[in-house]
Amino acid sequence: MVVLATKLYVEGDARERSLDSLRSLVDNEIGELAVEYELGVRHDDFPSVTIEGDDATVARNVLREEFGEIVPDLEDGETYVGTLDSWDEDGIVLDAGQPVRIPTDELGLGPGAPSQLRERYGLVQHMPLQFVYADDGDSRLSDEERDRLYDWTRGDGRLNVNSATRAEVRATLNRAGHAQDYVTVERLGLLEQSVVCTEDTDPPGLLASVGEYLPAELRCVVP
Repeated sequence: MVVLATKLYVEGDARERSLDSLRSLVDNEIGELAVEYELGVRHDDFPSVTIEGDDATVARNVLREEFGEIVPDLEDGETYVGTLDSWDEDGIVLDAGQPVRIPTDELGLGPGAPSQLRERYGLVQHMPLQFVYADDGDSRLSDEERDRLYDWTRGDGRLNVNSATRAEVRATLNRAGHAQDYVTVERLGLLEQSVVCTEDTDPPGLLASVGEYLPAELRCVVP
């Protein structure tokens, strides 16, 4: 079984749509392998995929690479993925199946309190972040994660969203008349998306326009 490092935290019809979306994502990754799989959702909202068949080992590795994996035990110096759970003046807390605190000094994202860094880099709650675990409590964001977030601030701007699938975000943008205002919608997690704006699009303006249609947290990345 693989426990995916992305969360399914919505309820009702939205939960069913999210499960359908996850099923499609998993099928895209391993559907052509010689396996049978079953989706489940743990009590802590992390999805699990139970896999059987001749290609089971390959399929598990593919899903670990695509989503990251929640494991029972974290080892010092190893790299994992956790979802952004909370933040305060001392740092952020990721949910990696257990709480992992990353002190402000170990974020490596420049000056500012965690609340300011959330604004600068568009960090919406529950988005997956890659980190390097440390037994002494000084876990840090991975170099790859820091590079990704820095790259966001050098681009044409982004609008990050949670609580919605990629298809739902795209449909909302198109329905609101913004089909020409974005390049693509990148999937960050199952329910966390990043709208990559065109060069002429103002991310705060896009947020103001579509915010009423998306019952979600929305944050801009402005170059």
